Amino acid sequence: MSVASHVQELRKKHQVLSDAVEKAQKSPGTSDLEIAAMKREKLRLKEEISRLSH
Repeated sequence: MSVASHVQELRKKHQVLSDAVEKAQKSPGTSDLEIAAMKREKLRLKEEISRLSH
């Protein structure tokens, strides 16, 4: 897998997580801990994308 395709895959995962966080924040049944965990994973992906892109 090339670096470019890996970065593209990470961006897709980041977008899916972003959508999930947005949906979870609108849902009263989702705990703050679950949302925080998704946000941490989203940040980790963003940092990895940034590291690989530069």
